[in-house]
Amino acid sequence: MNLDVAYQGHSGLVSAAGGARSLRLAANLQREAVAFDASLRTPLRFREAISALHDVVISDLRFKPRDREAYDAWKRAERSREMQVQRTEYERLKKEILDNKPEIAPEFEKKYNALRRRYWQLRSKYSMQLMRRNPEMWRLLMPCDPVVTVADDVVFFECFSADQSSYGCLTVNRDDAFGSSSSLQLGTTNVDYSWALYDHFQTLRSYRETRLKVDPDGVAATTTGGGEHREEKIDLPDGWLRGFMQLQSAMTLPMRRVTLSRDAVYSILAWLKRHKAHKSPRAMRFSLSPGQAPEVILEPWQQRFTSYGTTYDGSPTEPIRIWGARRVLSLARLLPLMESCDVYLLGTGMPSFWVARMGEMRLTLGLSGWTVNDWSSGSALEALLPPGEVGSGRLQSATNLLRKDRALSFDALQAAMVCNPGDCAATLNQLALSGQVIHDLAAGVYRWRQVMPMPVGPAEIGSESPELVASRRILQQRHTAIISRTIGPSSLDIVVGNADGKSVKLVLDADGAIKRGICDCSHHRRAGIRRGPCRHLLALRAMALGQAPEDKSTTEWYNRLLRLSKN
Repeated sequence: MNLDVAYQGHSGLVSAAGGARSLRLAANLQREAVAFDASLRTPLRFREAISALHDVVISDLRFKPRDREAYDAWKRAERSREMQVQRTEYERLKKEILDNKPEIAPEFEKKYNALRRRYWQLRSKYSMQLMRRNPEMWRLLMPCDPVVTVADDVVFFECFSADQSSYGCLTVNRDDAFGSSSSLQLGTTNVDYSWALYDHFQTLRSYRETRLKVDPDGVAATTTGGGEHREEKIDLPDGWLRGFMQLQSAMTLPMRRVTLSRDAVYSILAWLKRHKAHKSPRAMRFSLSPGQAPEVILEPWQQRFTSYGTTYDGSPTEPIRIWGARRVLSLARLLPLMESCDVYLLGTGMPSFWVARMGEMRLTLGLSGWTVNDWSSGSALEALLPPGEVGSGRLQSATNLLRKDRALSFDALQAAMVCNPGDCAATLNQLALSGQVIHDLAAGVYRWRQVMPMPVGPAEIGSESPELVASRRILQQRHTAIISRTIGPSSLDIVVGNADGKSVKLVLDADGAIKRGICDCSHHRRAGIRRGPCRHLLALRAMALGQAPEDKSTTEWYNRLLRLSKN
């Protein structure tokens, strides 16, 4: 998907008379007009919070191979030397052919091969090299600029990480963190963001007045004629938009809340900073008992951390495990400001949301089920989505209500729509999946916010994997059964069963991912699991992990999620 953005100049720090300074955020001219200009009451606190959001933007915990550039250069030189004789003979034979066929231009093959080789080399290497050697240029090629929303009571900044696994949202109360705004226009827009702006954030001090300005001049720049006008076309990577919208929709689902004290979060982050797991499982396990302090166990070390000073007041539950724990290190810079941290859990292997409370500010860190947003995490999350499609009339009714009030609680929206809780939840989930609604977990309200200039649909998000779609159909038709299940060496889970008439055998590791599989379907015979598992393996895996859909209506779907969040 291509996203068009246009900015009037660059965001940056602007000095004014009397030593006052203003953080000017250049808004996207292609979006609705948004303006905000108010002084920061606590610049240092805002500096630390916005810097933590920056850490989410740049986080990329995908596997990075060693830099072998020098070795590869030596190999290329050796190969060039060895092929010199072959090239000479090749040129001689080519000349003979061209002499006999004058209609072929002599330079045609040379230009074609040079351009093709240059394209594929740059395409495979540019991202990692730019991030390491030229952060400014790499920033310009990042998926999407941060989104800023000015609401009646808050201003919040959103971003999604480069590795498509972490979401960050910094929410700032307007009355507590800012002075009065001389220009105010509610709405959502992208803002120009650069490493220079991040460096400017680091210069904020309490002894200098600083103002935060979502530039109204930039929004109306087409009539002023001043400054630099830049238009860019950002090509969003495959899967980036789908991963972002999936996390947004997951935020609307009922979840179990666990409160961790600041010292418990510090102990967890300190351990993760000093240790690196070299074997599976690499999970964070929550042990929750009613009326007792929550416990977090880090695997594979089985290191236990108790959140003294907080109490879990929910219902009994089995241990809940989430993966990709190192992504929580993005909260490290907030520890001096943090009062407590609420963790919202959907279930084992599902997305989780960490809300760091900091007085007038709060940072929401959303983590996908796995660090790599691949078919494993996607198939798990898809099982929680509402059954069927939401009617256009109900979607339009909810859209009109949220556009008008801009923020509504679940009960208020349900009463205004005159529908049952299941239909209301399914509608909000669909609006979040299309990028039009965000669930403010700490405030308990749903806010109108269009993350893109237009509603996002399947055409922009991209079609789902045919095998994943087919696996859900097999599960819904109850054509899946487990015949046997044993624990093999290294705690591998060996599952044998039937799926849609096929005999299937798969091996799951301690993280629930498919290590090996056997199926006699054509998809598996062609590529095994190198291009993703077939529909039969996915169906049997979902059955083994308890992710098979069981709902036929939105009411049954919503009630089941409520039971899961309380039991």
